[in-house]
Amino acid sequence: MSEKQMKEAFVSNLNGTTVLEITQGLCFPAFCILCRGFLIIFSQYLCSFSPTWKTRFLIDFVVLIVPMVATLTIWASFILLELLGVIIFGAGLLYQIYRRRTCYARLPFLKILEKFLNISLESEYIPAISCFRVITSAFTAIAILAVDFPLFPRRFAKTELYGTGAMDFGVGGFVFGSAMVCLEVRRRKYMEGSKLHYFTNSLYSVWPLVFLGIGRLAIIKSIGYQEHLTEYGVHWNFFFTIIVVKLITPLLLIIFPLNKSWIIALSITVLYQLALDFTSLKRLILYGTDGSGTRVGLLNANREGIISTLGYVAIHMAGAQTGLYVHKNRSHIKDLIKVACFLLLAAISLFISLYVVQVNVEAVSRRMANLAFCIWIVASSLILLSSLLLGDIILSFAKFLIKGALVPCSWKLIQSPVTNKKHSESLVPEAERMEPSLCLITALNRKQLIFFLLSNITTGLINLMVDTLHSSTLWALFVVNLYMFSNCLIVYVLYLQDKTIQFW
Repeated sequence: MSEKQMKEAFVSNLNGTTVLEITQGLCFPAFCILCRGFLIIFSQYLCSFSPTWKTRFLIDFVVLIVPMVATLTIWASFILLELLGVIIFGAGLLYQIYRRRTCYARLPFLKILEKFLNISLESEYIPAISCFRVITSAFTAIAILAVDFPLFPRRFAKTELYGTGAMDFGVGGFVFGSAMVCLEVRRRKYMEGSKLHYFTNSLYSVWPLVFLGIGRLAIIKSIGYQEHLTEYGVHWNFFFTIIVVKLITPLLLIIFPLNKSWIIALSITVLYQLALDFTSLKRLILYGTDGSGTRVGLLNANREGIISTLGYVAIHMAGAQTGLYVHKNRSHIKDLIKVACFLLLAAISLFISLYVVQVNVEAVSRRMANLAFCIWIVASSLILLSSLLLGDIILSFAKFLIKGALVPCSWKLIQSPVTNKKHSESLVPEAERMEPSLCLITALNRKQLIFFLLSNITTGLINLMVDTLHSSTLWALFVVNLYMFSNCLIVYVLYLQDKTIQFW
């Protein structure tokens, strides 16, 4: 076998892992972000100094990115212990912050909690959604390189036909996260405005993806880079899937109201699954038009990528519905708690539905993006989002206890819990109002396209220069961490310089 064939075989014919293990792995970075906030507050209390952009970058990288790299590699067998460890560590930090509180030091806990539940919140964006997009982006970036090294567990790689691999969630979570901040969701006047205008804007926003998709195809074919043929097909790639999704979803929203997106998502997945079960569509995806796996013709060559787009359209519509629900004006902590609890209950309900569908209909298949796959992606996304929302609430409570606490990419507390309006005052430090939110999370959220491009380019370069199949664990860990450090640092510096490429 050639080196290319060996690398292709290394990521082929895999069956994934359990849904529970992936869910535990998704919750881990959410708690890391919460501990990051506690550490920032605690450090501000112990030593009152203004951290530089370098210090903030290192803190965010060490607390968020490094643990994610470890979780997907050397700590992969201890996910539950990691999760318990970070929860205990976070609880200890919160206890220390509570003991050293500078606000309401003489009031009992229940009185403090009562006052906290009445405060108002302010933010130019939803911190939990930003963190969701950063986690999925960072997770995808780590996995696309680490999967080529032996230290990456094979059960986390993309599955061949059926099963749930951690990388299978990456593609679906990316679509779901993008849908939560899509043009239709972000523009509050969308429902009253011209839907045709938003469709033309969507068409304009697709052009960078066209160049990226064609560019990736040309480079891959010209240098003979390894490919997983049954992932998308001969010519298709994930950029083309996003293009089709971004073209179809605005058309659907011209016909149907935005607040009924969940009905569209459900209808598409059910009808698509019926077509898979009662027509020759499944046979076409698996074996081509002649039943022998032919790749002759555009449809046969790219049948997995083209047909599975239907599932990603449904995931996008579910993400848009979620984004619309979360973005509604919710000015109090109580409102945010209700949102988090509702999303958590919805996720649990979907996981129960997933079990029923896998037992009675069909198992999860990323290759076909079937009903079970769509349910799994949405359920896992809601679990992650609700965990981040609950983390935001707990972090806001910690900020409430320490006067002047400043944590980038978190809710701002804007109203004093004093019942007398004459004594109401802003709880946001002046520095937080004047300074931009300088942190790695904000940078990766704002520069998601640049980060995704850098990750793909550097992954290709490393694969061409490094013998990934025969690398030692220590060397592989060094390479992956250096790769993430370089990409994150470049994106962070570009964010500071206000250089951007945005299209959604």
